[in-house]
Amino acid sequence: MADLPDSCIRHIYVSPGHNFKGRHGLTALSHHENEVQEVECVAGKGLVGDRFFGFKDEFKGQITFFDLRVYQELCETFHVTDKEPAVFRRNVILDGVDLSDLIGKEFVLQGITFFGMEECSPCYWMNQVFAEGTEDALRARGGLRARILSNGVLAVSAQ
Repeated sequence: MADLPDSCIRHIYVSPGHNFKGRHGLTALSHHENEVQEVECVAGKGLVGDRFFGFKDEFKGQITFFDLRVYQELCETFHVTDKEPAVFRRNVILDGVDLSDLIGKEFVLQGITFFGMEECSPCYWMNQVFAEGTEDALRARGGLRARILSNGVLAVSAQ
């Protein structure tokens, strides 16, 4: 089981509603990602206050993770200076963690156990919310969908 460094959390986001889910052929909705300093993780349910909390049994995306370095690279590649990592609609932004290494594995972060289910596959909405070409640029590095296996509170790391 991987034990991630407690200091790797840079941002935490929750949103009360879906912007893209079920919106194919329609315009996106405008539920904001709310940045929080900490969030309660409930095993088998998700993040308290997030749109996917209690969504369905065994849901693969009870929590999602994204790599800060991928965000920074995309900003540089597409010359984007006015967007935060929240636009990708992932819950926890980590620095210095290879998320693809966690697929199919249990891991611990700040004392909470997770199971890495699969990559967060990018979709065409990424081209609209960030920059044209983002969907392709995120292939194989769109983040990690995970299940929460134990209860606890995640907090943004002091920098």
